[in-house]
Amino acid sequence: MGEKGKKSKTMSKSPSAAKEHKEQLERLQKKDPEFYQYLQQYGKDLLTFDDEDEDFDDDAEVDMEDAENQLDDETYQHDIPEEEEKPSKNVLTTEMVNSWCKSIREDEKLSAVHSIMKAFRTACHYGDDTGTDSSAKFAVMSSSVFNKIMLFTLSEMDRILRKLLKLPASGGKKETIIELMNTKQWKNYNHLVKSYLGNALHVLNQMTDTKMISFTLRRLQYSSVFLAAFPSLLRKYIKVALHFWGTGGDALPVVSFLFLRDLCVRLGSDCLDECFRGIYKAYVLNCHFVNASKIQHIQFLANCVIELIRVDLPTAYQHAFVFIRQLAMLLRDALNMKTKEAFRKVYEWKFINCLELWTGAICTYSSEADFRPLAYPLTQIISGVARLVPTARYFPLRLRCVKMLNRISAATGTFIPVSMLLLDMLEMKELNRPPTGGVGKAVDLRTTLKASKLILKTRAFQEACVISVVEELAEHLAQWSYSVAFFELSFIPAVRLRSFCKCTKVERFRKEMRHLIRKIEANDDFTNERRASVTFLPNDNAATSFLEDEKKMGTSPLSQYVTTLRQRAQQRNDSMMESSVLVGEKSAVFGKKLDQIPDSDEEDDIKNDDGATVFSSSWLPGGDSRANLPKEEEKKKKKKKKKKKGMEQDEGVGDDEDVVEDLVLSSDEDEDEEDTAEEDGNEEQLGGSRQQNKKQKPKNLSNKNVRSHHHAKNNKSKKRKRAKLN
Repeated sequence: MGEKGKKSKTMSKSPSAAKEHKEQLERLQKKDPEFYQYLQQYGKDLLTFDDEDEDFDDDAEVDMEDAENQLDDETYQHDIPEEEEKPSKNVLTTEMVNSWCKSIREDEKLSAVHSIMKAFRTACHYGDDTGTDSSAKFAVMSSSVFNKIMLFTLSEMDRILRKLLKLPASGGKKETIIELMNTKQWKNYNHLVKSYLGNALHVLNQMTDTKMISFTLRRLQYSSVFLAAFPSLLRKYIKVALHFWGTGGDALPVVSFLFLRDLCVRLGSDCLDECFRGIYKAYVLNCHFVNASKIQHIQFLANCVIELIRVDLPTAYQHAFVFIRQLAMLLRDALNMKTKEAFRKVYEWKFINCLELWTGAICTYSSEADFRPLAYPLTQIISGVARLVPTARYFPLRLRCVKMLNRISAATGTFIPVSMLLLDMLEMKELNRPPTGGVGKAVDLRTTLKASKLILKTRAFQEACVISVVEELAEHLAQWSYSVAFFELSFIPAVRLRSFCKCTKVERFRKEMRHLIRKIEANDDFTNERRASVTFLPNDNAATSFLEDEKKMGTSPLSQYVTTLRQRAQQRNDSMMESSVLVGEKSAVFGKKLDQIPDSDEEDDIKNDDGATVFSSSWLPGGDSRANLPKEEEKKKKKKKKKKKGMEQDEGVGDDEDVVEDLVLSSDEDEDEEDTAEEDGNEEQLGGSRQQNKKQKPKNLSNKNVRSHHHAKNNKSKKRKRAKLN
């Protein structure tokens, strides 16, 4: 009723305004008849005035439109019958969108660009609470119209904006946008750029389908250079892209990463610092726990961080130095305070995965002068972590640290003494005595930081540790198997391995060690034979070229032995992965995802087909997305939720295992049995809580469900009685 009253008031005002205008024209005719005759000849449109024209554009909006847009709306309204004139002001139809798209492609009308941008804003904000906003020109649309608007705008708007602003068809850097901001074209059309980027950001936060988000980000990547003019939008885009990178599925993490990388390349210092800090924090948030299904995903995230570092190594060095220093401070607190909380901060997956990340970064950029200095502090931190709590329960963590040290040594070409870390493990009684806990399940050391007391005494744990010691020690010695000082370097490890063969009571371990000893002795003969004929001193530069040709060919006995060990380890890891459930295996591999993303030239050819398949659902922003999704997608979501619940339960168990409970630096059998009592008590509490939950479940049933349940029971009993009587 209120709206009708307002309309009647505006209609009542229009006749009075028309009468006043006619009176003014009559006065003009009397005062200046010559000028009035001139208007009759050359400006008849100014003299012809009707009451209908006054209220023609009452509901038209002039928010971001010019005179051409108003004329376009008027011509469109004249083409529609009088009965459909009222709803056309609020309803977006396919014919309207098609006419705008056609006029943009064929005639390049600016009015059509304004109209499609108005429709794009409505589509992105569809379902939002606009209240009594009179600027909302279009209020109703169908899913097909929404898909058409989104597809056309995302596919064509970058080309349109570049043509209006007189920019190259693709590319561009921050400097070009800064120069453009002082031109007349930018003052005329910057509102279109801001509207396009702002509304696209809004709908990105509303979307739920990963394919829609991927397509939208992929198209926005072409216009990312315009974000240099809008710092607030730039920060929001970085946050959204980082969120999708860490939590997205399918190809969305790769698309998000490529968007971030493109921002860093094009905008430089404006977003480098924020991207480096943000991507590192996102990595830390996603690596709190490791299991068989998350190994590949965490490796993918680490590869992305390392790839982003390549954009600007000097700037990345400053951030890497700060982050590595934070790890060093945590280790220092653990060494000084020696409390459970301080040890827990070091012996957790988050800390170890950060060490893995920076190990990979230093190995990748070891030849760069900007990144090489970080190798020494990182090596010191890893060595300190390996020696922090030297008990048998932390053998998996120590082996992981040794593997990182071997990688740094091979990449930088520097000697790192890791043999003592491995040989000390063999002297502990947990590895040189027969197991007392039975065979046990296979132990995956890649997903374990701390072994429980029951697993510690099993045969499977002993075999996994001894085989890993042999593999890492062989890797370490093979790196220096072409050194002129190999005989001196391998003397002490060979002596300690022989003593282990004498002390151990496990025959299969003795055979493994003897095989390694024979390879070390064969390599001694290999280097000593060539060393006998050299004339240079150990401190001469010529010592670096010793056995250089043989090193390129990999002909030393230890190098050949290491290749067989790597193949055996790969087969073992593959069997572990096959036996475990892989959630999202396809979405975790970095290389596979990059292969799925087409090149820019190929994408221009298939973008319409790809977008048509993506934007073909009945989804609309602002509504209940679950109701609009197909039943199959709902089932998939339910399955994912169940898997997530299981993962959360596993994470809880993992966190309990990562807590450092025993701080006595001795064998675990000499420790008190408080841990076992605590574990038993926790199990009893868990069992009691589960029983209580089972008992409480019937209370949650409604009275109707209970009655229907009893009614069904009574019907079944009656049927049984009738069957017996018959």
